[in-house]
Formats: sequence, C-alpha cells, structure tokens
Amino acid sequence: MHSHKAWVVTVDMGYGHQRATYPLRDIAYKDIVTANHYPGMPKSDRELWQKSQYWYEAVSRFKQVPMLGERVFSLYDHLQEIENFYPKRDLSAPTLLLKETDRIIRRGWGKHLIHQLNKRNLPLVTSFFTTAHMADIHGYKGPIYCIITDADMSRSWVAVKPKESRIQYFAPTYRVVDRLKLYGVAEERIVLTGFPLPKENSGGAHELQLIKRDLLDRLPNLDTRRRYVEQYHRTLKEQLGAHPKKKSPHPLTVAFAIGGAGAQKEIAWTIMQSLRQAIIDHRLRLVVVAGVRKELKDEYDQNVRDLGLTSLDGIWVQVLYTKDKFSYFEKFNRLLRTTDVLWTKPSELCFYTAMGLPIIMAPAVGSQEKFNKLWMKSLAAGIAQQDPHYANEWLFDWLESGWLAEAAVQGFLEAPKYGTFNIERIIREHPEQIKAVRTVLQY
Repeated sequence: MHSHKAWVVTVDMGYGHQRATYPLRDIAYKDIVTANHYPGMPKSDRELWQKSQYWYEAVSRFKQVPMLGERVFSLYDHLQEIENFYPKRDLSAPTLLLKETDRIIRRGWGKHLIHQLNKRNLPLVTSFFTTAHMADIHGYKGPIYCIITDADMSRSWVAVKPKESRIQYFAPTYRVVDRLKLYGVAEERIVLTGFPLPKENSGGAHELQLIKRDLLDRLPNLDTRRRYVEQYHRTLKEQLGAHPKKKSPHPLTVAFAIGGAGAQKEIAWTIMQSLRQAIIDHRLRLVVVAGVRKELKDEYDQNVRDLGLTSLDGIWVQVLYTKDKFSYFEKFNRLLRTTDVLWTKPSELCFYTAMGLPIIMAPAVGSQEKFNKLWMKSLAAGIAQQDPHYANEWLFDWLESGWLAEAAVQGFLEAPKYGTFNIERIIREHPEQIKAVRTVLQY
C-alpha cells in the first residue's frame, strides 16, 4: 500500500532544507519528518540540534555588526567553506568539522530517530547532510537519498569514508555531480535530478503549463518597451506556446525575500524608502517577505506607517508573514505566480529562476551562496543588485532595456525544472536500482 511512499526528512534551520522537501509532500509517508523537532526526541538529541541551530542563526545575524561581525562570520564560514573546483583533484579527505560531527553521531546522536524510521521499511529522502549521515551510521535498512540544496556543495555533505557509505545523492546541477565525484562518491550513487520545485507553480510534469503561463503574464512588465520580446518573439512562441501579451494581468510586482536568519533586513527597508514614490504612483507593488519571523513583520508594518503608505497597505505594499513554515511556503508560492522580480540573497531560491523568475541578487551570506551567485550569473538568470538607495532609478532602467525579461527567459530555459517529478519517479519505480530510471529523467 505504501510502495510509492518514502520517509521525507528535513530540519528546521532557516528555510532551505524545508523548502527542498515541501514539494515532496505527496510521496511523504504520513507527514514530512522534522529531525530536530519530532515527538519523543531524547533530550540530549534536542540540545545538540538547538546548539547547532543557535550558532547558525546567531552568526548570520551578527554578520551585520560593523567590522567585527564580518570577521566572526568569515571564521565560521571557513569551517564549511567550499574549495575552488579547479584544479581538479582528490578532495575526499574529510574536514575537521565533518570528523567531529561523525564522532558525535557515533556516540548516539540521531540513533533514536533512525530506530523510529526503521519500523517501516521505506526509502528515506532527506535534505540535510547530518540526517543522511545519521541514517548511514545507525544502520537505516532502506535506501538513503540526500537532496543537495545548493548549486555547489561543501565536503560536509559526504561521509568521512565515502567508499563505505550507502548514501545516494540527488544533485541539482552538473557541477554538484562533478563535485561529488571529487569528494569520493561513486558515480552510481549520484543522479542528476534538479532541485525540487513546487508543483503548484509548475503544472504537469511534461507541459509545465503554469510556469509557461506565468512567464507569458510576466514578460510585459519586465520589458516595458518590448525590446527583448520583439527580438525573440519566434523563440518565445516556440518555447512558451504563445506570443507574450501586450499587457500583464497584474501590476509590476517586486518581492524581496529576507533569509531565515533575518539577515539583510536593512536592505528591505532601504528598498521600501527608495521605491516609495513608485508605490504611491501605482507604478510598482512591493512585497517584503518576512516569512515566519513576527519581529520582522512588526518592524516592516511600522516602516509602512513611517513612510505614509498605510492607505496602500495590503494592495501596493505588503508584508508576507505566517506563523509556521508550511503555511509560509504555501503563501509564498502563491505570491510568486504574480511576482515579476524576485530580489533575494543567492540562497536555494536561486533555483526558482527555473519558473521564469529573474533574480536580483543581494550580497551572498556564506560560501555556498557565493557559488550559487556564480551559477546564476553563468545562466544569465541572476543580476547583482546595484545600490538599493537608487533602486528607483536602476530598476526601471533595467525594465525598459528588457534585461530582466532576458534573465527570466534564461532562467526558464537553462535552470533545472523537473526536480520534484524526477525524485518522485525514482521513489515510484525502483528506488534500490537508481540506474533503472536514470536515463529517462528530465532536467
């Protein structure tokens, strides 16, 4: 009865790991399991998870402190830094941080969780390397799959002794495939799936009709003088099934997504100030995505009042907030269908450019985001932000030039779009024999 189901396991740390598993809820047995917040967790395990989460969020926020914050964050980031890919070489030697994590797991961290999951023999799909290591070390009986959540990855994702590990990897990019090989993972344990995107934004596995429809609606707002659309109208008709409309059914909408640790909130305030007159003139709708952080919602509600935008609140300026992560993902994904520009740091959200969303990239936070930024630039789907104080000038210049329209189309054409469907297919068809379905997966 549960042959098409899996244990889908995530962690509540920031948004990235839960965002990667949320689209897989259809194959989750009962509910998605949150490894650091599940019923019956031993107190000792809970304390270890809390310490790791506390340091991650505290250091991310502390980065904003002038001078000292940057130094502290650089030291923390160095512990999980992604080494340069070139020259190609053997990178299988484990880091000190990985060795320490391995030691703690072998002393019992996560053993209770794996014991609970072993009560039902299902494939295990997880979006966090620590839970994959727990399953590997504590003898999970079924197949173990780990979703990589960035366009490149650190050594922490792979076991101390890669050749002895049973973990199989779902890679979002070609670079991750090659990086895993340098870390010592056998090719037969790697499959290029793409990052899992929300089904409610994609449409069918073959047609992707929602992505195409939303991109067609978006292009008139992104190319106000139709410079890009007129030049590439044949290509757009061929790829999207129709010519772009002359007018979008929704107003120009920019969404600024603040990271899970609350970093870069000052950028959102600067943007709101700069775009104030455009909001008043109904030239632009601004949505600040506060996620599940109530203090950010309260702060930006006050900013709206301070800027005299209260009468436009909820229409031309909005703050997206919910009390829990899954409600947030649901509302955020719905918002994206009428969003024209996604402005965010280059987190896991960089993969959302595959839905025809141009990304304005705020400064990267951490080594993995620097590599995400590099990947976005290589696709020509992401553009580094200019000075936010002058967003009211350069943003509209970009819209008139058609640059953001080009970025949107490049994201749709070049970024992986089938991650969710590929992972579901692997679980549905022979999960223990990844080779059986590898050759028919779409990217």
